Amino acid sequence: MRNTQKGRSVSDNQSIYSNLKQLGGNVEQPQSPEEAVLETVRNPQADVDYCVRFTAPEFTSLCPMTGQPDFAHLVLDYVPGDKLVESKSLKLYLTSFRNHGAFHEDCTVSIARRLIDELNPKWLRIGGYWYPRGGIPIDVFFQHGELPAGVWVAEQAVPGYRGRG
Repeated sequence: MRNTQKGRSVSDNQSIYSNLKQLGGNVEQPQSPEEAVLETVRNPQADVDYCVRFTAPEFTSLCPMTGQPDFAHLVLDYVPGDKLVESKSLKLYLTSFRNHGAFHEDCTVSIARRLIDELNPKWLRIGGYWYPRGGIPIDVFFQHGELPAGVWVAEQAVPGYRGRG
């Protein structure tokens, strides 16, 4: 069976996944973002620009002052270069923040910077829509690079916090 993209066979694409260590098995939850391993694979569609979106509507971290949990809805968009992030490793990385104490701004920008370091994307943006702490919701936005011409990126469409009904 042949893949019509650049004449690659399905088995050629299968080989890009052969070095993954976390996918398909039990993996212990990393205790910190620094301990978490972000795995990448070669982008089999690197000849075209397209946007990838990950949404984490139940992201949690800890307040560095009180140790109480903070909650956010994260939306991450990126235009890959030569590498893609493997989604299970991204999920484990994001989950590692549950034990991590940092302000909203630090968490949001740290996630973006780690992905930039690992992936070298053509473009990346993250919206961190944090639920209220002390009665004030905080939204944090970060962007890296210029969006390539012609790439369609949907609006993040996360409504501002409104409280109860």
